[in-house]
Amino acid sequence: MGRKVTLSTCSLNQWALDFDGNAERILKSIEIAKANGAKYRLGPELEICGYGCADHFYESDTLLHSFEVLKTLLESPTTQDIICDVGMPIMHHNVRYNCRVIFLNRKILLIRPKMLMANHGNYREMRWFSPWSRLRHVEEYFLPRMIQEVTGQDTVPFGDCVLSTKDTCIGTEICAELWNPNSPHIQMGLDGVEIFTNSSASHHELRKAHQRVDLIKSATTKSGGIYLYANQRGCDGDRLYYDGCAMVAINGDVVAHGAQFSLDEVEVITATLDLEDVRSYRGELCNVSRYQTDFSLSDPDDVYLPTHQPIHWPLHKPEEEISLGPACWLWDYLRRSGQSGFLLPLSGGVDSSSTACIVHCMCVLLCQAVEDGNIQVLKDVRHIVADEEYTPQSPKELCGRIFTTCYMASENSSQETCSRAQELAAQIGRYH
Repeated sequence: MGRKVTLSTCSLNQWALDFDGNAERILKSIEIAKANGAKYRLGPELEICGYGCADHFYESDTLLHSFEVLKTLLESPTTQDIICDVGMPIMHHNVRYNCRVIFLNRKILLIRPKMLMANHGNYREMRWFSPWSRLRHVEEYFLPRMIQEVTGQDTVPFGDCVLSTKDTCIGTEICAELWNPNSPHIQMGLDGVEIFTNSSASHHELRKAHQRVDLIKSATTKSGGIYLYANQRGCDGDRLYYDGCAMVAINGDVVAHGAQFSLDEVEVITATLDLEDVRSYRGELCNVSRYQTDFSLSDPDDVYLPTHQPIHWPLHKPEEEISLGPACWLWDYLRRSGQSGFLLPLSGGVDSSSTACIVHCMCVLLCQAVEDGNIQVLKDVRHIVADEEYTPQSPKELCGRIFTTCYMASENSSQETCSRAQELAAQIGRYH
């Protein structure tokens, strides 16, 4: 008989320092995961406080409120009977770490700090966090009193550790660790870990989704195993757009994936897989520190439970990414700014015209989301246009409500540029 496990990962649209909203979205994702039969739920990097808190990570309030959210999660009936893997900052021995907190039934099983930091390009993690540099080393972390009162635990394991259930073993990677030449999954796979998880805040960059897919497929092609990938979605307060792409892979094949560009605030991806497929793929492998938990991801009567099979993931073309990525970022920025729309000086040239087309693309996405029954998008659109009864009828009609352009002539302008601006305005329906 096989040992079939049902696992969930997700993409969440978390906002920096929106502790109440972030907690609500985390609980919603756990609720969906349980409804789909999952025994393990993985979330994005630093999902409790939001990834883009910048220098607010220095403030003790950010740590305090993160623990208050963790307390809410631990106490919620929603989080019972499922292993929950959430991200938050934690101070240990007066050093601040980017951590995963894994808990089950009001008990924290372990805390795993990030070991390899993203500190190049758009990322400055070394400014706020220290990497955990003690490989295969686990210490005792003293929990805050508010958490002790809920869990009944004084200390929990903290460090480079994996989680051993009664039927399998789960190891954690955090975002940039997957991209490192010495990724943790390599040694974990050699030590017999069967399920790898990766919690990310990976921003959209042209063709980057292909790189993620290739890295995850490669990780499980080399040593076998199941790989869960979770990612932040949306604009969490900075200039970056995080593009989701949550996925599940096994032995080099992707079996389930989420959208790259979506307006859904909570997207949960669930897959049922057979651990025997991993074991037959591998040879005999052998020792990292393990925390044993009296819990099984599989059920005794799972012989007839269908498992997810490899699928083809039709990733977006470069032209689609150029249009959809900025369009999603614009929507997040607009709905969080409290403004009523966009104003664009339209010259008729390529720069302003391209920007106008991206705004129209945003309206296309909004109308499609409303048509698909996304209540949150409809609520946000109504708030922006200040009409609680409004429902967009078409992208062109919506564009006319939230997008204004004006032609600002100079001595270098011509009748041709003026005509082009007017024509483009008419084509996409904006107020000009």
